Amino acid sequence: MKKILLIIDGIVAKKLLDRMLNTNINENNYDIIYTDDTLLRETIPLRFTFHKFDATSYSKLLPLISSNLYSDIFVVLPTQEETINTVKNIRLIEKKVNITLYDKWELDLEDPDIQYHKAIEINVNSLFEKLPNIPVVAQNIGMRQGEIMEIKIPFGSSYAYRYIGSITQKDWKIFGLYRHGRMLNVRPSLILKPNDLILVIGKPKILNNIYNIISKSTGQFPMPFGKNIYLYLNLLIQEEKEVVHLVTNAIILNRQLKDTKLIIKITKPSTSQMMRAIKQILNKQDQYIIDIDYNNIPFETMISQDKNRYEIGLLVFGNHILNHQTIIRQIIALQIPVFKVGNESLKIIKNILVIPNDKNSYAQIGSILFDISKQLDTPIKIYNMDPLKQKDASDILEEYENLSIIFNQKINIINQEKNPIRQMIKEENILQILPLKEAMFNNRYFKFTSLDSDLLSYDIKKYNQILIPIIENTTTKGQNDI
Repeated sequence: MKKILLIIDGIVAKKLLDRMLNTNINENNYDIIYTDDTLLRETIPLRFTFHKFDATSYSKLLPLISSNLYSDIFVVLPTQEETINTVKNIRLIEKKVNITLYDKWELDLEDPDIQYHKAIEINVNSLFEKLPNIPVVAQNIGMRQGEIMEIKIPFGSSYAYRYIGSITQKDWKIFGLYRHGRMLNVRPSLILKPNDLILVIGKPKILNNIYNIISKSTGQFPMPFGKNIYLYLNLLIQEEKEVVHLVTNAIILNRQLKDTKLIIKITKPSTSQMMRAIKQILNKQDQYIIDIDYNNIPFETMISQDKNRYEIGLLVFGNHILNHQTIIRQIIALQIPVFKVGNESLKIIKNILVIPNDKNSYAQIGSILFDISKQLDTPIKIYNMDPLKQKDASDILEEYENLSIIFNQKINIINQEKNPIRQMIKEENILQILPLKEAMFNNRYFKFTSLDSDLLSYDIKKYNQILIPIIENTTTKGQNDI
């Protein structure tokens, strides 16, 4: 059981003592030094002992501190002079005891064992947090610098409809989530929804950045998956024409996405001519890193290391590379978006095309879709086509219309009872956004029999496509996960 000394007077001290006496605290013994009788009550708990004298008097303070072993001393006094003189007396008697000091004068007594409870800073923080769209931090936990923060997921956030396992959490972590006034267990398969309150812990500067990212509705992709674009090249199996096309499109995308850096990973370098061709495309102003693997590191090992090293948020591959099962397995495991470079140039993109196939998948990619559209300054065209009338897309279209208001982004909905793939192949210069599904990478020997527009779209090599990871078959995981 600890013994604690409180040297108190004034209105703040009275409020503190009232709080202590009204709370059932039976784990400590308290000695209270005071001068104002208005602090006293008629009934005092046994664990409280009161001593009436002025603590600025060294001769009066000495016997009490000398005869007791205090784990902590609290000093809450109304004037700066009283506070400083009392602390000096304490230090003459006890050199190392921990002191918690109520400080409304911005004191600095050059004492490493003093913890300042700065009244002005606390009041400013409290008022600041009352302002709209301001993060709420825990002021009196840990280092008292704001290592714990509460963040609300707004509509249109890049974090909305993302499952927690897909969010890169470096130097910070989601440890709590409230939805509709109820706390949910945090699991990798839990999907964040608009109006959710999440509790996060981490370095204060990191948390402030995370708050800004979560609170903004545009300009965040490829967050929350990661930060940078990662182009993978295997010069042993890729021809120079394809490599030049891949690098060119990756550069265009990197220039249009906000605050990203392009990582060009080169494996199995073949000729100096190929390397010169790559470097000639790059502009000195481009944000890029060329990383060459001379050691034939296996792809699984390489990508796992580079994911954290380069904070990968978007993988870039050509159609030829995506035929390799090793790469496919790793893509599925990493759950990072993929830019599948098509035959068209990304330089002239007229529309971002979406063909809603199922509510679950397209609800998850909605906010990412609008974020990409906003950053690329490209309108969204939505095919609402279901010739067999097997799906009801009204819910997802309504959700997209709401997102278009949030993002201030117009959408063009094409309502026709036609085959969407036949209509799509008539399009020129489009970027298609698709949910990343495992079935896309399976061999389909009878493609003409499939009715899944996502799978049929993926097989088209003409168009540039961005595949966004989703949780598939969420109903099998339990409703609590979503």
